[in-house]
Amino acid sequence: MVTIDNKVSNISDAEWELMRILWTIGDSRSKTIIDLLSKKSDWSESTIKTLITRLKNKKIIGVKKIDKKNYYHCLINEQDAYKMKIKHMFNEICCMQYGSTLDYLINNIDLSKSDISKLIKTLDKKMVDAPEKVECHCLGGKIYE
Repeated sequence: MVTIDNKVSNISDAEWELMRILWTIGDSRSKTIIDLLSKKSDWSESTIKTLITRLKNKKIIGVKKIDKKNYYHCLINEQDAYKMKIKHMFNEICCMQYGSTLDYLINNIDLSKSDISKLIKTLDKKMVDAPEKVECHCLGGKIYE
């Protein structure tokens, strides 16, 4: 059985670009997708059609025929896909590096005041039960920073 987790781990960077367009504009014809991706990149029409076909074969996007025209749509939820992508990324990092990785991200991405406020509330709640040190599991034993 293929889960959303497995599907997301198999999406290439180029395919993510296409997915973000579909999540933003919704059901679209290939012509619209090609026009938008062509403005963002130097990809040819055939390259973009190949991306559409790959995502369709992976069952990440679907197609509906309306008036003899194909309309493509996402089969996975945007937020669920992002959460799985981040989960995969963090599974590849030693848990003792989570804090510094999050610190790096926060310092290198644009956040709204609302996002920052939400993060502060989340961190305040997390602080109550947070351990003094995080246990490393990389070697299967208990190694502390």
